[in-house]
Amino acid sequence: MTSGGEHDFDFIYGRWNVHNRKMRDNSDPGCDEWIEFQGTEEALPVLDGAGHIDQIHFLDPPDGPPFVGMTLRLYDPISDTWRIWWSSTRAPGRLDPPMSGGFEDGHGVFFGEDVVNGRAIRLRFDWYADTDTPRWEQRFSFDRGETWILNWVMRLTRR
Repeated sequence: MTSGGEHDFDFIYGRWNVHNRKMRDNSDPGCDEWIEFQGTEEALPVLDGAGHIDQIHFLDPPDGPPFVGMTLRLYDPISDTWRIWWSSTRAPGRLDPPMSGGFEDGHGVFFGEDVVNGRAIRLRFDWYADTDTPRWEQRFSFDRGETWILNWVMRLTRR
């Protein structure tokens, strides 16, 4: 399966339980302490299927108080590119810079840049499309993309 264009993320529609495995401090490249916690998510199509929005609830994360996150994903058919924006109650009023990329054979790769705790970083998201058990991974690069550190994995199962 190659790119399905605006249908690449159709697998995400619905309600999910989310198992999170995350570095306690993803802004520290030397951190090696993983934490695990649960969440719930719901994803819905928007703009006649040219994008979607999801909301994820983290009720008891061990690295801080409960929070809610929101993702907006939009497909640009001219460039065959997806853009992903994130916002959460941990950073009220902030919409993170977009990640850009696409899918090939059910594997989506997205890159972006941001500043975390005053440090410029490159980010990489990997999506593994599966209608029943999709997986998302986040990596940070502190050296402009020379090396990547895995710091968050979400495994989703249908509710």
